[in-house]
Order: sequence, then structure tokens, then C-alpha cells
Amino acid sequence: MSLLELQKELKKFNQASKLTGAVQDVDRLIDFLVSAREEVAAANDPHTTALTLTKLQNPVGAQLDTINSDLGKVHKSQNAFHKALGRTFKDTKGTLPTDHDPMGPQTALINRAIVMHLLREGQFGVAATFIGEAQPQSDTPSSSSQTGPRPPSITISRPDTPPDAMITDADIPSDLRAFQSQELQKDFAVMYSILSSLKERNLHPAIAWAGENRFQLEARGSNLEFELCKLQFIWLFKGPLVNGLPDTMDNGVSGALKYARENFGRFQKRHLREIQRLSCAMVYSPNLADSPYRAVFDISLAFDEVASSFTREFCSLLGLSAESPLYVAATAGALALPNLVKWTGINRAKNTEWTTQNELAFETPLPKSMLYHSIFVCPVSRGQTTDANPPVILPCGHVLARESLQKLAKGPRYKCPYCPSEGVVKDAKEIIL
Repeated sequence: MSLLELQKELKKFNQASKLTGAVQDVDRLIDFLVSAREEVAAANDPHTTALTLTKLQNPVGAQLDTINSDLGKVHKSQNAFHKALGRTFKDTKGTLPTDHDPMGPQTALINRAIVMHLLREGQFGVAATFIGEAQPQSDTPSSSSQTGPRPPSITISRPDTPPDAMITDADIPSDLRAFQSQELQKDFAVMYSILSSLKERNLHPAIAWAGENRFQLEARGSNLEFELCKLQFIWLFKGPLVNGLPDTMDNGVSGALKYARENFGRFQKRHLREIQRLSCAMVYSPNLADSPYRAVFDISLAFDEVASSFTREFCSLLGLSAESPLYVAATAGALALPNLVKWTGINRAKNTEWTTQNELAFETPLPKSMLYHSIFVCPVSRGQTTDANPPVILPCGHVLARESLQKLAKGPRYKCPYCPSEGVVKDAKEIIL
């Protein structure tokens, strides 16, 4: 079983292992017993007490059976997931070759990835301890100052910084002490604090941050600020019974209407249709569950989605990827490791070797969230294009690899392998998918 299938099993486990039903049944049983106790105390009569206790036997027994049934379903789901874990993480037979370690000379790169991951998670104290232990002792401040100025630490994009500027290896200092920058830690502390607020269903810090960085976000084509305001509108619309906020005029339908009047005006140019749908939903407020707008007001996953969007945009303004590179590399490696061990064992048995360094001999089943680049396979050569052999588009609209076009060409001219069109090789344009 692959980890992708395990994710499906985990989803089933999360749905079936909830104790909500059992807790509700226990509460009903407690209420039933409390009611019987009060009845006995009020009567103060031995005959009434005996009659009440006799009446309790069947209902209490039935309620206990219901509780046991609820717990049985949870136990069954736990056993099913335990078996799925065993099938997924069974002992892998075989080992990987250790004669060549491509990451061996990249200690500084690995340490840098670890520090960045700790800072992303808000573990500033752990990051400081790691930096102190991982930084070579020979790199004293006096010796480092003689080598010239350090590259600037990573800071959030300012209005004079291109919004899509990305941090390169040259921009990230190799000296780990540079990551102890107070400004860098402050940026990540802000992100960590806002994410904590989102977990508590408090949208105000995220909305304030989006407003402060409105121009950078709009330059990137981001809808984060509107999505946050839209979710705040729906959260207020749900009322105090759902959002737990004080039952005042600033909450409920009236509070949502007031919030929309104050904040939706600046979004009309880009999001007028969505604003109209949100406004029309107020007509159905007494029976929203059966209205055409029930899907719009279903926010069961909205806070998790907006937290992911916030993290992505925040890191983008810092010039960083949305997810920790260390987490992505470790997860992708865990997914590929079983297939790699199996393939290595087969090669050893056949006494063969794979000589290509830039690609694996098999496809690694990665989730869609880890597919960052489009892949084009040339229909002529049946081979995957690379940076050295990129895809090119012909004037007729067909696409093939550059080397395939060069092989088909007779001198400076060619004939398209898929249509009667002919042309000049120099008219073919390289494309980026």
C-alpha cells in the first residue's frame, strides 16, 4: 500500500473514529439518571423509589448498548487503520548503496534548510540552539568580518521591491548566524501569531496584515484580502450560536450587513458577482440550509483553506516557497524510498546499473501538491524534454522536442510530422509549460 492510499484510509479513520455520538449518548444517559434521582428525592416514598428504579432498568440497558455500539464502531475503525499502517510501513527488504552520497558535501545546505524550517514553525529558541551548535567554531566574528560584508538577511518585500522577486542561494547567507536576524525572526513570529489566531477563528489579525500589504498582494493577482473579508462576513452571518461572539448588533445578520457596507466597497471592481451572491443570501437567512446559497456558506474547510492561502502569500512576499523545503524533501523521499529500495534490489540481482544522474528509472507516485513542474513528452521521440532539449512550437501549432525537429529538418527547412505544413527551423519557438 502506498502513502497515497494511506491518506485515503486516514480520511476514513477521521470520519469514523469520532466520539461525538458516544458522548451525546452518555449525556442523554446522565440526564435520564439525574431526572430519575430528582423524581425519587421529590417523592420521598419507598414505593415510588422502587417503581422508579424498576422503570430505569430497560432504558438504561438500552442506552448502555447504544454507547457500546458507538465505541465498537470507533474501535473497528482504529483496528482498520492499524492494519493499513502495518501494510504501508512493513519492513522494507533491501538496502540502498552507500558508496555515493550526493548530499555528503552539502552539510551547509542541509543545516540552512533545518534552520529555515524551525523559523517557519516559530521555534526560534530551538533554531538559535541549533545555529550555535551547527556553526563551525572557526568562523568567529572577527574572521568573518574580514571576508567582506554579509549578504542581507531575508526581509519582507517593500514597495520598492519587485513583488515576484525570489530569494536565490546567493541571497540566503551561508553563515547560519545571519538567520538570527531580529527582523527575520519578527516576520516569522508575525506569521506564526496570525496562523494561531486563524486556528481560534479570529480573522482580524490576518485581515489587518492583508490590508497593510494590499498593493503587493494585488500586484501578484492575489485574492487573499477579499477571501478573508468574505469569510469574516459569513462568520458574522452565522450568528452567536455558531461563532460564539457576543450577541450584539455587530453580530448575526445585522452585523454581517454592517460589515459588508464598510468593507466590500473596495472589492466591487473585481468581485462584484460574489458580493451580490452574499447579499442575496440574506433573504434566505431563516432557512439558509435549504437555499441555493448553502454551498457558499459551508465553511467547514474554509478556515483551513484560508490559512493555507495566507501562508502561501506571506512566504511569497518573503520570497520563499509556501511550504518548508525540508518538509517537502523528506515527504517526497519517504514516498520514493520503498520503490527505490525495490528497484535497487532488482538491479543488483541482474548485475546492472542505472547511469543517468538527472532522473530515476521509475515514476514516483507523488501527490498533486508536490507536482511543481509540467512535463512534456515529445510525440516523435517518445522522450521527456529537458532544459537542454526543450519543447518548441511550430507555426502550425504542433509541439515537439528541439532535437526531434533538428532530426526531421533537411537543411534549414522541415515538414511537420503531423500536418502538411512546412517551414523554416528558425521559426520554431521554444515554449515554457
